[in-house]
Amino acid sequence: MSDGHGSTPGAPDTPPGWASNQPPPYGNAPGSPWTAPGPASGTPQGPPRGFPPGPPPGPGQPYGQAPYQQPYQQPYQQGPYGASAPPPAMRPGIIPLRPLGLGDILDGAIKLMRSNPKSVLGLSAIAAALGAIPLAVGQAIMLTSLAPIVENPNAAPPEESFLTQYGGSLLSFAVQFVAVTLLTGVLTRILGRAVFGGKMTVGEAWTLTRNRVPTLFGLVVVNLVILFVPMALIVGLFLALGAAGAGVSAVAVVGVVALLAYVVYAFFVTTRLLLAPAAAVLERRGVVDSLRRSWHLVSGGFWRTLGIMILTQIIAFLVGQVLAFPFVLGGSFFAILGGGSTGAQIASAVLIAVGVTLGSMITYPFQAGVNGLLYADRRMRSEAFDLVLQTAAIEQRRQGWVHASADDLWDPSVTPGGPTQHGSPDQGAPWSHS
Repeated sequence: MSDGHGSTPGAPDTPPGWASNQPPPYGNAPGSPWTAPGPASGTPQGPPRGFPPGPPPGPGQPYGQAPYQQPYQQPYQQGPYGASAPPPAMRPGIIPLRPLGLGDILDGAIKLMRSNPKSVLGLSAIAAALGAIPLAVGQAIMLTSLAPIVENPNAAPPEESFLTQYGGSLLSFAVQFVAVTLLTGVLTRILGRAVFGGKMTVGEAWTLTRNRVPTLFGLVVVNLVILFVPMALIVGLFLALGAAGAGVSAVAVVGVVALLAYVVYAFFVTTRLLLAPAAAVLERRGVVDSLRRSWHLVSGGFWRTLGIMILTQIIAFLVGQVLAFPFVLGGSFFAILGGGSTGAQIASAVLIAVGVTLGSMITYPFQAGVNGLLYADRRMRSEAFDLVLQTAAIEQRRQGWVHASADDLWDPSVTPGGPTQHGSPDQGAPWSHS
């Protein structure tokens, strides 16, 4: 009996294109990492969780095989004008295994949080709280200092030191720099498994990500240097114009032109390097190799990637503000109307911290999910990577579970017949999606 892959009775379960004398990368072969636990192959198994039940199995045939073959065995349905409608794409996890539209990407980012809330939202809440607490304390102290002005509008504003004004914000930025960098890597690893419908614990995600931490920090540092060096040059230009005694109109014109040029430069570089963290985590690349990989993946889809990136930032900002606003407003009232008491400061800091944490714990994984799915979409469109995902998903459904070896499919140097190799990200496959 055929096993759904076109094999003959007694032949090893290998994908098309593999020689018979090569060991199969997955299957029910003894000792294979893809071998599913449970009863022997001759014993009927129950239908896998999350997949539609199929007809009763025949002798030696497990549940789940027939439903997987069904979309490919049925003829295309006839459209109203005679056009053939393609069969629906597989969707074992948070996205359909085909090139993604905008709705698929946004929906997949939301499903990432819903499919594994303990790991995704739990880690995001920790990272958000670490960054929100210093900021909340600094804002509570600053707002409490305004209490005398509320009681006496003619009172002079209090003198505040630089540390009082900006200390909390600077400490919050430093903490977020570390926490968000680590969170991005862990969430990207969780997303790689969620595409197949699998889940990952916090401990497993950290174990698989911790060796990528130096690369992630390296990417952040390189991006900061790329963005801040031109800004430093612009500041130096203004200082030179001031030293030369240039007129106000000349400085204004130069300032407007320099500002517009910097905005264009920042958007261009940020978009081109947006997929570097995903490449570093899922493909296990180094800093320079990840940047080069992102640059080539975005080629051919720059404007689409830029538009989705801007839309994601807008959505994240609005959602974060809506969630945090009631708590920040309540904390501000406590601080200003509390008469400068310690209790008012504590209550204000707690409310502001809760609001900022609540907003960030939703927006952090949403942004990380969109970036990770943009990476997957670009690989599907430029490398036909959806065919690799579909082949693996068929095997996983046939076995009824998602093995940890699915993580290796994202690495072109591990995937059989992968289109690219480390060190040569521009050597893509000749096939592509239009």
